[in-house]
Amino acid sequence: MQLKSHGRYDYSPLRDRPDYCWPDRKRLAVYFALNLEHFSFGEGLGAELAPGGPQPDVLNFAWRDWGNRVGAWYLLDAFDALGLPMAALINSAMYDYAPQLVAAFHARGDEIVGHGRTNAERQGTLDEKAEAVLIAEATRRIAEAEGRAPEGWLGPWISQSVLTPDLLAEAGYRYLLDWCMDDQPIWFRCRGGRRILAVPYPQEANDIPAIVARKMGAAEFADLIVDQFDEMLELSAARPLVMGVALHPYLVGQPHRLRHLKRALRHIARKRERVWLTTPGAIARHCIALPAGDD
Repeated sequence: MQLKSHGRYDYSPLRDRPDYCWPDRKRLAVYFALNLEHFSFGEGLGAELAPGGPQPDVLNFAWRDWGNRVGAWYLLDAFDALGLPMAALINSAMYDYAPQLVAAFHARGDEIVGHGRTNAERQGTLDEKAEAVLIAEATRRIAEAEGRAPEGWLGPWISQSVLTPDLLAEAGYRYLLDWCMDDQPIWFRCRGGRRILAVPYPQEANDIPAIVARKMGAAEFADLIVDQFDEMLELSAARPLVMGVALHPYLVGQPHRLRHLKRALRHIARKRERVWLTTPGAIARHCIALPAGDD
């Protein structure tokens, strides 16, 4: 029986791959991805604190907006206090809605990653032309504000069509974050002989699946991050690994969750000499520069 395949990559056992190291011979690369998202009022998609009622859904819209107005600033202070880098995954609508917030990440030198126009929509439901327009519009807005186009992309709602990797590669993107099938970066085949790198993005160490879907408490989520880090640090002795942590300010920016998140951040920061604290873009650039046969 021949099952339908995406055709992007082949099966490759983790233990059979070429070995390599991250900079300074580190074995575990760790990055934090903070999703900065804006939503259309009275329509479209959005995470829910409580089951949504008729539009306008003021409760859930305001809860998410608290993340941009308050929670993200709490998180910036927490990461500043520990000297930890972040990758800001940006809806391009944020440049018009909350430019001061995006500017704060720019000032820190954090990586700006493309994250669609708004999380009120999914790109995977669009036809090829409309999806190409979405990617182009978001890319252009970020490039105008940052002076350079983003290197990486995470689709809003991690939504992809069957053509998304092709469209991203053709738009000049070097890596994407949507796929969670590995703990190492993996090359995707794209049409026209192009390729794009899939950098691991977490769906376990991610506050939306953990807290919203699985109803995990703040202490449990912080423990998850600590346990993930400690175990991956041990596992990375055998091979290079990537650990990402995905955060949303309207969730972990809440003070009762922030207190526990800070505990997890301090735990990682205390072991910073043993790991590469970095961004997904730096991980991608390192892998792209590896000699042939090491990727």
